[in-house]
Amino acid sequence: MAHLRTCITKMAVWSRLACLGSVSRGHRTLSIFSSSSPSNWTKVVSDAEKIVGYPTSFMSLRCLLSDELSNVAMHVRKLVGTKHPLLNTARGFVYDSKHNLQMRGLVVLLMSKAAGPSSTTPDALLPDMVSGIYPSQRNLAEITELIHTAFLVHRGIVNLKDWTFSDGPLKEMQFGNKMAILSGDFLLANACTGLAQLNNTKVVELISSAIGDLVQGVYHENSSSTEEGSLSLASWEDQTFLSHGALLAKSCQAAMELARHNTEAQMLAYQYGKHLALGHTLNLDLQPFLKSSSDPTVFSLESAPVVFHRLIVGPERWLHQLQQSQSTTKQTDYSKLQRLIKTEQGVSQAADLCSYHGNKALEAIRLFPPSEARSALENIASAVMKF
Repeated sequence: MAHLRTCITKMAVWSRLACLGSVSRGHRTLSIFSSSSPSNWTKVVSDAEKIVGYPTSFMSLRCLLSDELSNVAMHVRKLVGTKHPLLNTARGFVYDSKHNLQMRGLVVLLMSKAAGPSSTTPDALLPDMVSGIYPSQRNLAEITELIHTAFLVHRGIVNLKDWTFSDGPLKEMQFGNKMAILSGDFLLANACTGLAQLNNTKVVELISSAIGDLVQGVYHENSSSTEEGSLSLASWEDQTFLSHGALLAKSCQAAMELARHNTEAQMLAYQYGKHLALGHTLNLDLQPFLKSSSDPTVFSLESAPVVFHRLIVGPERWLHQLQQSQSTTKQTDYSKLQRLIKTEQGVSQAADLCSYHGNKALEAIRLFPPSEARSALENIASAVMKF
């Protein structure tokens, strides 16, 4: 299929962009769906997993335990003792009490169950449903997770221009980059294979376009990082959607397509995924400015509170504040910069925008029939608005 070939082409472009990109100090965290209250968030996730009858933490187990990736894992052990980001990403697959790395798949499954079968679905297909979800929708959830996991792995490539001896031997950091590219490409290839097996042209088109959005998002992030202070609020929202929202939004829409739901249901699912992802990203961006800990906090200079702050104070004053927080060696004192940012209204405006997106997600999901799955999706959207 033409769309599948496009998907594979975008996968190759993504890999090249990952090689050119960097994961430098001060960039946005790559962990997803974290919470300032881990115990409360864990309960929301645990309850949701019981509803779909599927432990999403093992969603990609078949792929992750394959012989090919097992060989990669053996090589990755050589990175122990270094600060290569691939190690932290790998640890997150095994256990991470603060982050749920499989949340996108869980949301797709909950959305599938909340919508149920379409009124046009033949009765012969209904027995195929398990816990109210079609096998094709479960496969889609796995594909979504594979793509996102590959994204995390590829983003864990180190820009060797920023390398210091404390990160680990240069040779091992180069080796880590090769492993990140190889394992990320492997996960993406598995995702493309699974996508073709769904035998649905529109779903292939949706998910391949989401991969294209991820590629474009990485490109924009790399471009904006070279033009410090150039990001407007509209650009921030566009870039964040491409990098963090498009995959979830289009996967939710694709789940409706697989169950033969109409365009209205597909758009509601899309809107829920879009606003949930944007609200979550805002929540993550706010965390460094809401913590009471005295520990030094590093945050992205392109995060939402910083963008709002920059718009409030203007480019000249922002440049002056940035220079004030830098030492003679050009190292940024994030604690000092954080205090300067908290003196204005950027943090509260970012919190208001987070609540806006969370409420938009609630509006979309409340148009689905009442059910346990809908309630779980409401709880997830509400949790995103808690700081």
